Amino acid sequence: TQPESLMSKQIAELELILRQQIAEHQKMLAMVESHHAAMKKFDLRAMEDIGHREEACRLRIATLEHKRKTLTLQIAKALKLPGDLKMTQIADLHPAQRASLLKLRAELRSLMDQISRKNFIAAKVAGAVLGHLNTAVRLLAGAVEKAGLYTKQGVPKVSSRIGMMEAVG
Repeated sequence: TQPESLMSKQIAELELILRQQIAEHQKMLAMVESHHAAMKKFDLRAMEDIGHREEACRLRIATLEHKRKTLTLQIAKALKLPGDLKMTQIADLHPAQRASLLKLRAELRSLMDQISRKNFIAAKVAGAVLGHLNTAVRLLAGAVEKAGLYTKQGVPKVSSRIGMMEAVG
């Protein structure tokens, strides 16, 4: 019948979107790992390049997620069910594709968890590096503020006595 063929077409389209999301998340995971390696090497060019590619990937993921949500709303409307259906609900309503849908859902979730964990670690590393840079900049600013003579080793030379001008200043 017409509604069943439309529904099976929508389920097939949903599976396709899920596969595309999985492919994009696999790309994102590889980029996150590359970004992490570039951070370890402090390779700024690689980090910038990977950052641009990650942003493009994020946009593709957002587009696919919008398509997925729109399709699940269409499926809910076709079934005369309220709201946004969860993947498990759709799988329960379509027993023939249940295993496939739940497998795709589990794979996507696993990839998202891996990306989340790796990004959490990268954020911690970046925070630590920024903390160290902030300290170095403060020390440098403090040294510049108190300009004077330095030894060959870079240590400020302290005069043996304080003159009148230094005491007033």
